[in-house]
Amino acid sequence: MEKKQLTRSTDKMLAGVCSGIAEYFDLDPTLVRVCYAVLTIFTTCFPGLLLYLLLILIMPAAPQASSPSSNSHKSLKPEPEDVEYTNVKKED
Repeated sequence: MEKKQLTRSTDKMLAGVCSGIAEYFDLDPTLVRVCYAVLTIFTTCFPGLLLYLLLILIMPAAPQASSPSSNSHKSLKPEPEDVEYTNVKKED
């Protein structure tokens, strides 16, 4: 069994806190965001905002997926030396 870690998600609206909580508990991120927003509004905003700021500082960021190096693949845009100009007509 893999041990889960509570982290801020890369699927984020602000800082990824609500989405990270949703991933940890296998819930829909939108549901967690709406519940958090409703609870924040009904508790006169201050405790909810303070809690969010604390969670940003406490929760570690999720590891980024490794992206391929920009040099490891050829760009789809042709380089100037790859283009042949033999069929280009000169306009007068």
